[in-house]
Amino acid sequence: MRERVEALSGTGVALAGGFVGLLGWAADAELRARAGFETGPDWSVLHAELPLTVLVGVVAALSA
Repeated sequence: MRERVEALSGTGVALAGGFVGLLGWAADAELRARAGFETGPDWSVLHAELPLTVLVGVVAALSA
């Protein structure tokens, strides 16, 4: 039973870290995507930074 509680709490921490990473990304993403609007939208904000930011949030939460 204890292992199950530990697994559930670890999953909860990972989900919370991912959510915090997603919120951190969302706060800045629209501004960064529109900053270069004259030359076109910056799609790297979506394709590269989103997964990396969420991953960093999960890693930071699990390592704490």
